[in-house]
Amino acid sequence: MRIVIALGGNALLHRGERPDAAVQEANIDRVTTAIAALAQEHEIVITHGNGPQIGLLAVESAADPALSSPYPLDLLGAQTQGMIGSLLVRTLHDALPGRRIAALVTHTLVRADDPAFDHPTKFVGQVYPYEVASTLARKRGWHIAADTTGWRRVVPSPAPERILETDTVHELLNSGTLVICAGGGGVPVTADQDTGALTGAEAVIDKDLTAALLAEDLKADFLLILTDVPCVYAGYGTPDQRPVLGATPAELRRGGFPDGSMGPKTEAAARFVERTGGLAAIGSLDAAYEIVHGRSGTLVRPDLTVT
Repeated sequence: MRIVIALGGNALLHRGERPDAAVQEANIDRVTTAIAALAQEHEIVITHGNGPQIGLLAVESAADPALSSPYPLDLLGAQTQGMIGSLLVRTLHDALPGRRIAALVTHTLVRADDPAFDHPTKFVGQVYPYEVASTLARKRGWHIAADTTGWRRVVPSPAPERILETDTVHELLNSGTLVICAGGGGVPVTADQDTGALTGAEAVIDKDLTAALLAEDLKADFLLILTDVPCVYAGYGTPDQRPVLGATPAELRRGGFPDGSMGPKTEAAARFVERTGGLAAIGSLDAAYEIVHGRSGTLVRPDLTVT
């Protein structure tokens, strides 16, 4: 079975942790343990988030006196693909001796006129108290929004239109390679209508929506979205909270999940299942193997109702 796995950005850097390299290197072992068992049995493609990491690099870049202006988000996104990809390659190399493993810097085409550029929604970086976040917003021209435990920077998150290296990923998979790609949703680029020339975009694409598109293009059987909760919850954080263990795309969309957290995950799962007839699931990183085998998480299945 061909599985596309989407790792949350917090898989390497949990909420409240110091963003040190040593912390992320320690956390990568947990990721490897979760994935290695699946890789023994299936073709695997790994995508990953980069919200904490790209936010950290953006803060460092903005504060660097040697720079006349901060690095743009597309180049910072490419840096996070290299860093996280390297960590995953090294640990998976040890866990899967003899297996070919490659991390590929991947570019994702977006529309220059996507309305998302005018309405930032993608959380990046760390959580701040409101006073700190508002001061940083004034000083650096940020947009900020309330997250679950504080305030964070938000940036534009245009819809992924096409992953430019999909054919290369196909070739790597066909050679038996475990592929790490489309990190942080891919480096966002726009294409000139006349020449096709690529230009970086000041944005961070949602990695789950990119993972759904990648899984569709690769003709994957299963899209596995791993996060820090055991499953999708209806009414999350309210007295009426209840687990959603199975749903069709239509049922998920009726759940009204928020844009800043579970919304993109449920939408990504719904899109993949609708467009391919395959299966998708959302659940905890530590239960990855159990989720694929139907023993954990939220399974998203096609609507087989005959009308």
